[in-house]
Amino acid sequence: MKGPRFEQTDYRFQPQPLSAMELISNHPIQMTTKRVVACDGGDGPLGHPRVYINLDKPGPKACPGIRYQKVDDEDD
Repeated sequence: MKGPRFEQTDYRFQPQPLSAMELISNHPIQMTTKRVVACDGGDGPLGHPRVYINLDKPGPKACPGIRYQKVDDEDD
């Protein structure tokens, strides 16, 4: 391939950003006592469409960018 997009072929000089999965795993898990959480990814155009995440099953659940986990409520 030719053109300015493909000029740099030496991979040592290309940026090596973290993959999306690595970025999500580096973000701390948001703990909550709710069974369902809503996430819109942030304010304005930097976010994503609102998604609702069911936390009934154990373990962390992820939206496109943040992980959530339900903790047992002490009052139950």
